[in-house]
Amino acid sequence: MNTFINKVEEGIISLLLASMTLLVFMEVLMRYGFNVGIHWSQELTLLLSGWMVMFGVSYGIKVGSHIGVDALVKLFPAHVRKAISIVAILLCLTYCGLFLVGSWAYLGKLKSIGIHLEDIPVPKWIANSILFGGMVMLAIRLLDLLWAVIRGRQEGFKLLDEAKESMYLAQKEGTSLDGDDE
Repeated sequence: MNTFINKVEEGIISLLLASMTLLVFMEVLMRYGFNVGIHWSQELTLLLSGWMVMFGVSYGIKVGSHIGVDALVKLFPAHVRKAISIVAILLCLTYCGLFLVGSWAYLGKLKSIGIHLEDIPVPKWIANSILFGGMVMLAIRLLDLLWAVIRGRQEGFKLLDEAKESMYLAQKEGTSLDGDDE
């Protein structure tokens, strides 16, 4: 089931990125090639990018692509790192909870007012529903991470270590830190 959800999530992110790219390409082609624009393309592009960000935040937790500053945390013993990770995850879940409450209230107000998007005949609450859905997805990923940390299957967030990656790439390319090639 988890593999299926991951594939669906990857597919949606890919579809959103491809749609956004194609829409912007068509808008540029129409505007500069034929002197005609697509009046709703900017609004849809912004919505697609928002949806992609919200799906991407959740997906980033899963694959460990978020950048983190954990140099200080790595100095502590394993049991302290575990406690720090649990506190950090709980703080992230608190943020998700606050965002869920706020987005639910916001979407409820949009629905009760009954306004639509400016250029697309879609209710604004439906277009912005990713605010709530994205936070639900993020909370699920964080709860899964919390459970993995508690059970000892993971030490904490899988963070992107840019310094380590850069050093690896520099060594792979055969360059030194002072700029001289080896």
